[in-house]
Amino acid sequence: MLLRILRLAGRLPLAWLHRAGAALGWLAYWSSPSYAARLRENLYASGVCSGATQCDALRRGAIAEAGKSVAELPAVWFGAAEAVERLVVECEGWDVVERARARGAGVIFLTPHLGCFEISALYGAQRMPLTVLYRPPKQRWLEPLMVAGRSRWNAKVAPADLRGVRMLYRALSRGEAIGLLPDQAPGVGEGAWAHFFGRPAYTMTLVRRLQQASGAAVIMAFAERLSAGRGYRLFLEEIATGGLDEAALNRAVEAQVRRRPEQYLWSYNRYKVPAGAEPPPPKAEGRSQKAEG
Repeated sequence: MLLRILRLAGRLPLAWLHRAGAALGWLAYWSSPSYAARLRENLYASGVCSGATQCDALRRGAIAEAGKSVAELPAVWFGAAEAVERLVVECEGWDVVERARARGAGVIFLTPHLGCFEISALYGAQRMPLTVLYRPPKQRWLEPLMVAGRSRWNAKVAPADLRGVRMLYRALSRGEAIGLLPDQAPGVGEGAWAHFFGRPAYTMTLVRRLQQASGAAVIMAFAERLSAGRGYRLFLEEIATGGLDEAALNRAVEAQVRRRPEQYLWSYNRYKVPAGAEPPPPKAEGRSQKAEG
């Protein structure tokens, strides 16, 4: 029944979904003090804004955009194939992907919690085999919906465990593409401490390990959410892999966030210390520092 409702919602105009999402964002902000506090703390400490007026405007924009990121999921995950394909109205940099594919070592797509990262993956899956790593949600009833929404066209999902990581390695060995959220907080033993917007963040080492093992190209993907429900503008940019450690990875994510900081998910608990991990060292500067757990 829920799936049927979501498919019906996916037929609604994107502008309607985004208007509802903006209201949903404010509802979540006012109903959860911890959510609101984390959003404000992460945003204000990032340095992407200065002064009370600018930061308050950015905060209000981030609240609405966070709600839109949820409300647009029916259209992205369950909309008709031709309708989903039309959502990306402009793509800048697809030639970078084609050149990377021609080298035959596979492609690692990185999609931070920025803009509509779900449409970025599906856009790629419409054009090539793509294996996407995902972390099962805490609400187990959401997992079948997530898997169904992300497993479209040439896409398949890999759970964030040893089996899923093996799926990623095998996909790259076949010269295929994989997708990762580079700013997702990893579990203990799977990360290193590196600065993210000036604060130590436990950062996944998986991107570096996959790239070094495969020689794959690393491409950052950002789908900008356009105003008035006009769709998305996709930006693709290859990252230099020489010296790609966790500090460099975070800098690459920061550069994308600065494009449209109000579309970053500032409420995400990016700076948490995973259970069993050592806390960050007093200074986590320069090259990443491995946290033993």
